Amino acid sequence: MTGPEPLEIHPRGRLDAKLRVPGSRSETNRALLVAALAEGRSLLAGATESDDTVAMREGLEALGAQIATTPEGWEVLGVGGRLHAPAAPLNARLSGTTTRFLTGAACLADGPVVVDGTGRTRERPIREMIDALRALGAQVEVLGRDGCPPVRVAGGGLPGGTAEIDASRSSQYVTGILLPAPYAARDVELRFRKGVLVSRSFVDLTEKVMRAFGADVMLSDQAVRVRAGVPYQARRYAIEPDAQAAVYGFVAAAIAGGRVLVEDLPADSTQTDLGVLDVLERMGCSVVRRAEGIEVEGPEEGLRGVDVDMNTIPDAVLAVAVAALFAEGPTTLRNIAHLRIKESDRLAALETELRRLGAGAQASQDALRIEPAPLRGADIATYDDHRMAMSFALAGLRVPGVRICDPGCVAKTWPDFFEALARL
Repeated sequence: MTGPEPLEIHPRGRLDAKLRVPGSRSETNRALLVAALAEGRSLLAGATESDDTVAMREGLEALGAQIATTPEGWEVLGVGGRLHAPAAPLNARLSGTTTRFLTGAACLADGPVVVDGTGRTRERPIREMIDALRALGAQVEVLGRDGCPPVRVAGGGLPGGTAEIDASRSSQYVTGILLPAPYAARDVELRFRKGVLVSRSFVDLTEKVMRAFGADVMLSDQAVRVRAGVPYQARRYAIEPDAQAAVYGFVAAAIAGGRVLVEDLPADSTQTDLGVLDVLERMGCSVVRRAEGIEVEGPEEGLRGVDVDMNTIPDAVLAVAVAALFAEGPTTLRNIAHLRIKESDRLAALETELRRLGAGAQASQDALRIEPAPLRGADIATYDDHRMAMSFALAGLRVPGVRICDPGCVAKTWPDFFEALARL
């Protein structure tokens, strides 16, 4: 049985385009879980439909929340912190985020809950989170190999207290414990081992969503504390356009030249991935923040190679690495070891596929160096990884013959990505 035909990307000239991106997947999944735990009815305006968010929605529905899609957004009838244990395992599909968030929430269920997923999800470690949950009194068992899902959560509540957590590989371990923490029996304090919290800005987003729904949470450089007994309050909550998706429009302008305006993205947005704008400015692009959105214009004289720490914006690494193919001089992207436990081993995948296009690429344990060279078309393997597909499609804006294998994997976060790209 053969898979879908590779999708060829056709080069085009300089861009002059407006792009509308889906709502933030990261914010949607956090707000979904918080609204499901709240007492009463919430409306999530701008919630985005993707494989990841549907997996979260279905998991929460299995735990007792009622969620309906309306023209105004997603309407969530919460359970007041009282989750129901379903008979069947929760299926997080390919979503590591959903796996970790549902594992934490399942501690509040009235019985045992198994959280599982498919494919790469069963290879994405969760041991650090489980160790911290156990230190907080939860009964959790890892059923998979090498500290990976599936997991079984006994339920019955989260006792709380103080625990140390190794957050050097994923901030999602921290978020997965914080989201249900207002319903713990005692205050919850997580201390970051060696003071290290990777992708800190995603925990900042978690704090923002929790506070918006009424939780008492305080994040510092060394720890985070949530006061127990201060439950979430149902409300209307607006989800911003997704900066992770906007990255592809911005980098398209950098690669093809010309301008791309991502509409309705607030000029004062604090979304993590907008850090890519600083990187693109260093590469020679100009950035304008307008009332109607944020615009990037590619440089007339070509991109410059950079040496940059990408630790806080790991999901943007792939698109920036593709932009580096078209730069004058080498680019080094540093402090990105956590890319090895994403939807694919992204460091290894980047090295392989950048070379396939003709460039020099060398991955170390925590960095990637790209050496520009004459480029050629190629069939790009995507490793069932949406960000590999979307990022390497951008190379096809200038290089003839770039074909993306398994283009349907973009449904994980942006089902209409290739249609949006074609409209640029």
